[in-house]
Amino acid sequence: MSGARADAVAHAARQFDSGGFAEELAALVACPTQSQLPNAHAALADYFDEALSPRLATLGFSCALHENPVADAGPILIARRDEDADLPTVLIYGHGDVVVGQEDRWRHGEPWAMSRKEGRFYGRGTADNKGQHAINIGGLRAVIESRGRLGFNCILLLESDEEMGSRGLREFCEANRDVLAADVLIASDGPRLDPARATVVLGSRGLVNFEMALKLRDGAHHSGNWGGLIRDPGVVLAHALASLTDARGQIAVPEWRPTSLTDDIRDILSRIKVTGGPGAPEIDADWGEEDLTPEERVYGWNSFAVLALDLGDPAKPQNAIAPEARAVCQLRYVVGTDPDDVLPALRRHLDRHGFTEVTVTPTRMAGMKATREDHRNDWVQLTLDSFERTLGTPPALVPNIGGGIPNDVFMGTLGLSTVWVPHSYAGCNQHAPDEHMLESVAREGLQMMAGLFWDIGTS
Repeated sequence: MSGARADAVAHAARQFDSGGFAEELAALVACPTQSQLPNAHAALADYFDEALSPRLATLGFSCALHENPVADAGPILIARRDEDADLPTVLIYGHGDVVVGQEDRWRHGEPWAMSRKEGRFYGRGTADNKGQHAINIGGLRAVIESRGRLGFNCILLLESDEEMGSRGLREFCEANRDVLAADVLIASDGPRLDPARATVVLGSRGLVNFEMALKLRDGAHHSGNWGGLIRDPGVVLAHALASLTDARGQIAVPEWRPTSLTDDIRDILSRIKVTGGPGAPEIDADWGEEDLTPEERVYGWNSFAVLALDLGDPAKPQNAIAPEARAVCQLRYVVGTDPDDVLPALRRHLDRHGFTEVTVTPTRMAGMKATREDHRNDWVQLTLDSFERTLGTPPALVPNIGGGIPNDVFMGTLGLSTVWVPHSYAGCNQHAPDEHMLESVAREGLQMMAGLFWDIGTS
C-alpha cells in the first residue's frame, strides 16, 4: 500500500485499538430503538438526533431528520457531505432500529449495555445494524482525518423501520430521487460468508410471506362422534403444504423453480463455501435440491419454509376435529423468479391438486424483491480490488445473500449500482438473545472500509 493510503488504514485500526470504536458503539447500543414495539417513534428519533447526528456533524455532515411517509413508521435520517459537484457521490445505507430486546433471556450482559467477552461485543444492534453502519462511519472518519477530505461526495440514508419491513422507504426514495442522486450504493447488512473472510455481496433473495388457510365449518366437533365423517382441516392443509415440495424440500411448484442459475453464477459459487462459523447448525446434505451444491441452494436457488402452524391448542388438546387450520409460509427467491406470479402460481398449483378451498393471503413483508448486481460492474471490481489490496487476500464474492435486504429500492427506484459489504457473521445471534459482533471482524471492517473510501476518493 502507498504511504498515505496505508496511514488511513492504520488510522482506522487505531480507532479500534484505542477503544474509540467500542465507546461509540456502546453509545449507539444504549438506545433502545425497538421498532416492533408500539410508541417507538420517540426512541427512534432520539437515536438519530442525539446519538448519531452529533457524531456525523464532527465529520462535516449536515443532518436532516424526515418523517416517514407511512404514519406509524419510524423517521429517516439523511446526512450529507458535499465536497465538489464534479466528484462522484456515494450513498451509504443503514438502519437504526432493532428487534425487541428480550431482556430476560440474555446470558451475556444485557441488550442495552454493551459488554465485551472473549472477542465479542454483546448488545442489541451490535450486528444488526448499528455496529455495521458504525464501521462504515469509522472508515469515513479515517479518510477524512488522514487526508482532510473524502475525495467524493457522501450521503448517508439511515432508516428506522427495517425490522418492520422498511415501510415507507420506497415511497421516501421515490419522492426524494433528486436529493438521493448518487453513483453507487455501498451498504452493510447481513453476514459474511465466513467470519474469517471478507465478503462482497451483489444483492439479495426476494421474500414473499403468505398465509395458507382452510376453514370448513363453525366450531369443533367430537372426534369420536364425527371422526371419519367430516373432513379434518389439519389433514387437508398438511397435504396441501406437502404438495409444494417433496420429502427433502425440493420445490414442486414449476414457476417457483428459477432460471437464473447460469454457468457464470455457478462459477462464482464454486469459489466459496457456506459456513456459519462456531455454533452454527450443521448443513443437512440430504435437504434441498439434490443436484445442487449447498452454495447453489442458498445463493442461487429458491427455498420454501413453513414459519408457523395454527391448529387447536397443543398445550391443551381436545378430542375434537377443529373447524379450521392455517399456516404462515415463506418463499425466498432469486432473480429469475417472477415476484408478481409467486402467489398466482401457488393458487394454480393448489387448484390443480384439488385444494380449491385452501385460501392464499399475502402477509407482512410480502414485497421485498430479489436483486443481483452484475459481477463485472466497475464499482464491484473496484471494491474487490481495494479489499484485496488492504487484506492481501481476495474477498469472497456472493451473487446475493440468502436473506432479504431492501436492495430493490436502490437498484430499482434509484437506479444505482449496489455493493454490500457485511460486517457480521451467521452465528451472531441476530434477532435473538446474546446478539454480538466479532471484534476481529469489526477491526478488519474498519480497515477495509477506510481503504475502499480512500480508493474511491482517488479513482
